[in-house]
Amino acid sequence: MSAATAAPAPASGTVGHRGLITVSIMLATIMQALDTTIANVAMPHMQGSLSAAQDQISWVLTSYIVAAAIMTPVTGWLTGRFGTRQVLLFSIFGFTVASLLCGIAVNLPQMVIYRTFQGICGAALVPLSQAVLLDINPRERHGQAMAMWGAGVMVAPILGPTLGGWLTDNYNWRWVFYINLPIGIMAFLGVFAFVRESVKDRDRPFDWLGFALLSIGLASIQLMLDRGEQKDWFGSLEIIIEATLGGLGLWMFAVHSFTADHPFLDPKLLKDRNFGASLILIFIIGLILYATLALLPPMLQGLMNMPVVTVGFVVMPRGVGTMIAMLFVGRLMAKIDARYILLLGLILTAGSLWMMTGFTLQMDNRLVIWAGLIQGIGLGCLWVPLSALAFATLPVAKRTEAASVFSLIRNIGSSIGIAVVESMLTQNSQISHSSLAAQITPFNTALQAPAAQQAWSIHTGAGLAALNQEITRQAAMISYNDDYKMMMIVALCSMPLLLLLRRPGRPDKPDAAIVMD
Repeated sequence: MSAATAAPAPASGTVGHRGLITVSIMLATIMQALDTTIANVAMPHMQGSLSAAQDQISWVLTSYIVAAAIMTPVTGWLTGRFGTRQVLLFSIFGFTVASLLCGIAVNLPQMVIYRTFQGICGAALVPLSQAVLLDINPRERHGQAMAMWGAGVMVAPILGPTLGGWLTDNYNWRWVFYINLPIGIMAFLGVFAFVRESVKDRDRPFDWLGFALLSIGLASIQLMLDRGEQKDWFGSLEIIIEATLGGLGLWMFAVHSFTADHPFLDPKLLKDRNFGASLILIFIIGLILYATLALLPPMLQGLMNMPVVTVGFVVMPRGVGTMIAMLFVGRLMAKIDARYILLLGLILTAGSLWMMTGFTLQMDNRLVIWAGLIQGIGLGCLWVPLSALAFATLPVAKRTEAASVFSLIRNIGSSIGIAVVESMLTQNSQISHSSLAAQITPFNTALQAPAAQQAWSIHTGAGLAALNQEITRQAAMISYNDDYKMMMIVALCSMPLLLLLRRPGRPDKPDAAIVMD
């Protein structure tokens, strides 16, 4: 297919079929973002259906994560070589077919292979959707474009567990994959009909050494983070090997990138102050967003005994808050310095995490709902301006490659965040359990009350078992609060990074955009 030339947008900033392109792109984004969390709640059902052990079923998630991590940085080179339209079409088609195959898988090896293929195909969807929306909109509309894009990237993972739980309870686990089919078909037809090809750069060679080093580094780090808790971290030879390979691979990749004539990823991107600072901030946002998602549903299910569907509705206000913020932030960016909006977002996020440090086993749902709503608004205030500022001072030709790096760093942040909070949760639970158990003596006045003597008698086996169960619940709650406190401190400490960002000058005329019609 011949490449259509990219031309500047008209002075009015209008682009043909912009609305239909946006809808098609967002469908693909939502499909991929939703799949990052929707399958998690169906894992126990998959385990029984596929006859897999507990440690084996985790490969359903690990294979997807590792494949996506390896292929995300390749997006820039692929779009330069084959064009944005063709890469989008292949990614959507492959992701949809892989979803169908995952739904009909009959054993674990098939599921792992199909999930790997799904991760390979889905890796390009998020960075490409971001780059396309930036390209078809002039700079003055970038805030609104990133608001729409951010709504799909952030809200879909939040709603994923709710939708996945409902589909699993009312149908079966295979529908968490089948639901991608109508979305993928509509996205494919929309991109095929309305998106034209971008300019191709067929002369750029592929840096095989850089790709191999980065792939080894990323795959090893992802495996270490995903399996560390299960394997007792550095008490396991497997984790030590993965950490060593990951560190060496990334170090050699960095050295190679600064010395090669045509590196796999252009290190000059980091010279842009806005982009470099934005990478650090998006790493932190990824950590907070996905780490909180990893903690809250198990806490509500395990400690509060909430059904999956109820947990989904309690967590949903977080997504509602994000959407509310994005509706306004995209327009406010034209009038208010984006750095002030980012500061507000960090304050609201830190404030919501402070509220979450006050969670108790006796609380009702209102505290969870309000904390989630405030956190959603805060994350919405962070995502939109940061996504716009990160690319505001970069050349248009570098957007796709930069978007792939931006997405990769966010994913790494989420993986590290989940690994850290899960490890802290386990360790702090043990420490808190020992501390609380040390207070259990015949002289403890709390155990001398009639109700306590009846339920938690230390003189009977049943009473001791009930008492130990309650101590375990209280220790877990303390540990969850410690995790929330740690993330609050991270949010507060990231505020000085806003000083590194600079406000881009207003262009005399709108940015170049790909003319689609």
